[in-house]
Amino acid sequence: MNEHKDFESLIRKDRDQSQVRAWKGNLLGYLDKVKETPSMTKLAHARIYDIVMKPGVRDIHDTDDPRIKRLYKDENLKVHHFFADEFFGIEKTIAQIVRYFHAASMKGEESRQVLYLMGPVGSGKSSLIEKLHRGLEESLPLYAIEGCPMFEEPLHLIPRHLRKEFEKMLGVHIEGDLCPVCRYRLKAEFNGRYEEFPVCAVEFSKRTRVGIGVVPPVDPNNQDTSVLIGSEDISKLDLYSEGDPRVLELNGALNVGNRGVVEFIEVFKNEIEYLHCMITATQEKVIPAPGRHGLVYVDTVIVAHSNEAEWQKFKADHTNEAILDRIVVIKVPYNLRLSEEVKIYQKIIRHSDFHAHVSPHTLDIVSMFAVLSRLEPTNKCDLMTKLKLYNGEEVVEKGRTKKVDVQELRESAKREGMSGISTRFIMKALDNALSDNTAGNCINPINVREALINMVKEADLPDDMRKQYLEFLQDTLHKEYLEILEKEITRAFVYSYREQAESLFQNYLDHAEAYVNKSKVKDRNTKEELSPDEGFMKSIEEQIAIIGSAADGFRQEVIAYLWAANRRGEKIDYRSYEPLTEAIEKKLMTSVRDLSRVITKARTRDEEQSEKYNAMVKNLLDHGYCASCVDVVLKYAANNLWKD
Repeated sequence: MNEHKDFESLIRKDRDQSQVRAWKGNLLGYLDKVKETPSMTKLAHARIYDIVMKPGVRDIHDTDDPRIKRLYKDENLKVHHFFADEFFGIEKTIAQIVRYFHAASMKGEESRQVLYLMGPVGSGKSSLIEKLHRGLEESLPLYAIEGCPMFEEPLHLIPRHLRKEFEKMLGVHIEGDLCPVCRYRLKAEFNGRYEEFPVCAVEFSKRTRVGIGVVPPVDPNNQDTSVLIGSEDISKLDLYSEGDPRVLELNGALNVGNRGVVEFIEVFKNEIEYLHCMITATQEKVIPAPGRHGLVYVDTVIVAHSNEAEWQKFKADHTNEAILDRIVVIKVPYNLRLSEEVKIYQKIIRHSDFHAHVSPHTLDIVSMFAVLSRLEPTNKCDLMTKLKLYNGEEVVEKGRTKKVDVQELRESAKREGMSGISTRFIMKALDNALSDNTAGNCINPINVREALINMVKEADLPDDMRKQYLEFLQDTLHKEYLEILEKEITRAFVYSYREQAESLFQNYLDHAEAYVNKSKVKDRNTKEELSPDEGFMKSIEEQIAIIGSAADGFRQEVIAYLWAANRRGEKIDYRSYEPLTEAIEKKLMTSVRDLSRVITKARTRDEEQSEKYNAMVKNLLDHGYCASCVDVVLKYAANNLWKD
């Protein structure tokens, strides 16, 4: 019964809100609204810019993630919340899109240019435009001339000779002219009394074609411009003359997308003649009406997209200069940051009916493969190192941090991210891996890697590319996963040694605090005062390559961080500060690695070994493994990880 009331309450609340938004009146009533809120008359580019900016913006450096700070240390890059929850690793592309709308909102040259997104399949071009569609649909209603097929701005009703006076009174600029249909109605139905013409609020809608038009690629042998500009209703030609506006059906994409957005899908698959309407709609802000009805004013954002091959082919034809000059090209490459690639698959899985268990590191491994396939080789480092550097990680080799300028790597590979494995290919591999393990209802790095190997072998790829992809999967990622697995299993053993970890942590804090404050350490047992033990601190710091002069800064950072956490009332333990946690675990790992190897490989275990093995399994289960995948992973480790 209560649920019934909840449903009813929700329906009533929504209906009340809809009634508030569904305003109806005449031009005079609308003028009062405009005087109160002049911004409601904004043009299409300004409207979308406001929608994008409304959720807020933050600097990319406003984060606690040290990887981001390393990766974008000298760059002034903004993260736009409108896109942030759905798009990952393409902040620069999004910044360029927002820059286009900002310039266009100020009626600059961009307001008369097509926004063209160019990139490989599955890079997110369509999704970015779909996000703009949803932004319009969720925005405030649009005030339009009631009955107008183009939902046009009611201020178009004001005669040209009075517009300057009205502009002063309202504080707005009036741009545009009435469409032929409304011009006829004004004269025939209202005897020119434009102030009485009805005005209403309408909601943007892709489904009902209000303010959002979509143009799919059209058969080159049958490119009818009615898809763009509407047509004449032949059945009405018996009643009215050919020049009578009542025969017009202004229902083309450029008509219904007036005051909103028109999307051209795979735009360059169309013949050039078909795109002439796009030129006039952008540069002149008019389109031809069907038949003999002159030109119709349009205010719309034209967004087009296609892959790079189509763009290069179109660009190579010098006869296309007129359109090329009216296009703002924005590349939408594949994401190249590992952490962001993982988020993409998490998002796709979250929004799908994929209910299988995903074993830890599964998405990391498939993401590594995807990103590796998109990187260009360099003589400065191997591709796995490049992947980690692009992820903002510090790569340590032989106890030293590898010094490679990420900016230089990017600049020497301009086309990076414009080819490689798509997200769709990876999702198919996850599906295939699951179909091979329906009993366990679980996917893990082992069966997903097998699925990818089979897919690459069967895919229609050039031989050299297939060979490289198989090398990534069978060698590079095999070794990488074994390293991850060794750390995971050893860490699971370390968990049963957490008392030692806590003891190391407290000891380190005592000595680091004394070192930073230039004071003595009081021994917890004997109570005698001792100098800070440099050797002990170094033995922990060197585990994460903190050596030499870097140790001073690290000790100060640890103490400052933990003081701040203490002030906030947070509980402090050895897992409180991530770099120090890693150092302590690595220190402990060296002592338990041999034990973990022996126990994992053993076919029979004594009581103590069984106890530790069971504790390790429990820890793995607590950290995201299920009974099915923990069994697979441990068998894999026993067979592949430690070779005697």
